[in-house]
Amino acid sequence: MKNRKINQWFWKWHFIAGIISLPFVLVLSITGGIYLFNPKVEKKAKTTIQEIKKTGKSISYQGQWEIAKLSMKKQPNSIVLPSKPTMATEFVSGRFSHKNSLFVNPYTGKVTGNFTPKDTWMYKVRKLHGELLGGKVGTKIVELIASWMLVLILTGLYIWWPFQKGIKGVFTLRFKEGKRIFFRDLHAVLGFWISGLLILTLAGGLPWTDVFGANFKWVQKVTNTGYPKTWNGRGLVSKVKEKPMTLDEMMFIAKQQGLKGTVSIGLPKNAKSTFSVSNKTVDLEAQKMLRFDQYSGELVKKHTWSDVGFLMRGRMWVMAFHQGQFGGWNWWLMFGVALALTIMSAAAIVSYLIRKPNSKLGTPKVSKDFKINYTIVTFLILLGVMLPLFGLSVLLIIGIEQIRKRAFRF
Repeated sequence: MKNRKINQWFWKWHFIAGIISLPFVLVLSITGGIYLFNPKVEKKAKTTIQEIKKTGKSISYQGQWEIAKLSMKKQPNSIVLPSKPTMATEFVSGRFSHKNSLFVNPYTGKVTGNFTPKDTWMYKVRKLHGELLGGKVGTKIVELIASWMLVLILTGLYIWWPFQKGIKGVFTLRFKEGKRIFFRDLHAVLGFWISGLLILTLAGGLPWTDVFGANFKWVQKVTNTGYPKTWNGRGLVSKVKEKPMTLDEMMFIAKQQGLKGTVSIGLPKNAKSTFSVSNKTVDLEAQKMLRFDQYSGELVKKHTWSDVGFLMRGRMWVMAFHQGQFGGWNWWLMFGVALALTIMSAAAIVSYLIRKPNSKLGTPKVSKDFKINYTIVTFLILLGVMLPLFGLSVLLIIGIEQIRKRAFRF
């Protein structure tokens, strides 16, 4: 049997976590579900620019690179290997939201267009999902909500686990015991079945946050469990000669590597830097980073996925899972999680509004003689250290409660 007083205390904090986070969770779940369609939206937008007709002999890649240099505000840092002859060549500058792709028709030498993530309506959805359109402040709010969602999941599992109803409680919804019971069951049953997936989804989203994300990167750095230092070419140089290879020669070498997925060639930044050849694929184990001397074409450094530290490998896996990138099963699973989270959050709000006393918040009561045991205190401290914004918010809530209690004494 569960400890009744602990159950009351967990129910109180589950309630507080819900009050703080549920309205935001609704926004995040809806926008997250919508953003899963982003690859299709971007692909459609790119296709209108990139699809061309094959007409005669193509211009050399070196010549196309020169055209791209003259046409882009920032010098291109990579070229994507075309997968078919009816595609304009893509040159890329910048990274992430600042990424800009310019497409050159290899037969005419004309620029067919530019594309950045900001060019589609999905960019607004992404900004809403990642930062609530609030910049750095919004990002921290999302991080705080994600932290409280973890508390919601753990406390919810404890207070709801149907010890009295038995295993039937995880399968049944009570339709005949009133609206409040129905919506409460809908919230609880859905929450139980997606709880593990929600924790995995949160793990995939937290690396993008400001505070936790920065701390995680620091841990990777001091434990040497991230990318190898030479992954980005740091410390690797080409032996300078009179004439570097042409991009066409480098393109030939890149094609000989037989890499899976989308293959890109990183372009040298200066006379001493190297060419790089890398690939993006849903099979993370097949990802490689190869560095070549820009004059001789000799392999300077080869990195495979096994060279990446275990924390980075885990981070990249959960981030890819979060975005539904492991194929159809993963996409549909994440879409189902987003849909279930939306329904269960709305059900919790409806259930609360039905039971909420007039002119009161309706915070659950806890026995006055209840004392938190050391296990719970230790867990909260560890959670507060791991998720600093959560820790600060708990201290703030405790402080407000203490002030309120003292105020009622006088």
